[in-house]
Amino acid sequence: MIGLRKIALAALAAVAATGIAAAAGLKDAKDVHIAFVVHGSASDPYWSVVKRGVDDAAALTGAQVEYHAPQVFDVVEQARMMDAAIATKPDGIAVSIADADAMRKSVQSALAANIPVIVLDSGEKTGEAMGTSLYVGTVSEYDSGKKAGERLAKEGILKVVCINHEVGNVSLDERCQGLNDGLKPSGGGTEVVAVTPDPADVQRRTEAYLSAHSDVQAVFALGATAANPLIPMFRDKELFGKIKLYTFDISPEVLDSIVAGEMGFGMDAQQYLMGYLPVVFLVEQATHGFWPQNNSYTGPLFIDTPDKAKAILALAKEGIR
Repeated sequence: MIGLRKIALAALAAVAATGIAAAAGLKDAKDVHIAFVVHGSASDPYWSVVKRGVDDAAALTGAQVEYHAPQVFDVVEQARMMDAAIATKPDGIAVSIADADAMRKSVQSALAANIPVIVLDSGEKTGEAMGTSLYVGTVSEYDSGKKAGERLAKEGILKVVCINHEVGNVSLDERCQGLNDGLKPSGGGTEVVAVTPDPADVQRRTEAYLSAHSDVQAVFALGATAANPLIPMFRDKELFGKIKLYTFDISPEVLDSIVAGEMGFGMDAQQYLMGYLPVVFLVEQATHGFWPQNNSYTGPLFIDTPDKAKAILALAKEGIR
């Protein structure tokens, strides 16, 4: 990560050192205005890392970057925020698309206004269908889930429950569907427990499901918001060693649990880059007319050993991983 920042900083410094003014129709970095509009709630530990990437890239480039997120998962509110951002006529917008129907009109309005749009985290294919041309995030959520399912099947873990903390988020549905399809050829499959982001609700509903389904071999959280409260629940109920626990995305709590030999693995989306790279790309578009010709995939990486977890734990506690 440090190397990436150094390279980007050196590139920007080299351009500045030439003393070349922005070409006609282009801007100086300090005059560039970018808006991020994401579906993840402000309190979600996953999205706090995205925000850290945004802030670091904004500081690096000197651009004006605004970050908008609903207080709770609410795609209608996200669309409203998107429309408000478009009205400010920014030089670029980065947006996550968790619900295509809710965001379609807003995304297409931005494109119609000739505002460059980068899709991040979720909505790669739906964004393309709407007319966007660049995505920064993990490979398809479905494919990520399928990889995890195939891995679990090889270990003989076939009966899995998905804990969905954002009902209505299509990306989370795709994660669990992929997990199910990865297990299916081996005779396995998944069921879904819908919970709210409230930690007590996550614990209560998961415990109730496990009590009623003694054949469950593994619990798979669809994000750190669900995984974090499940870790102390598994400890308190002495479930580690009896039922496996895995998660999409990581957090300091998840990494600590992997280091302790408790959790099986966490799937690192490297979401810092989902915040960092769109800022750099959009600033370069506004200042020099550059535009990448390929999507940038940031994950997933399987963090599955104590050594791997230890290696990135310090960065996670700094809000970077």
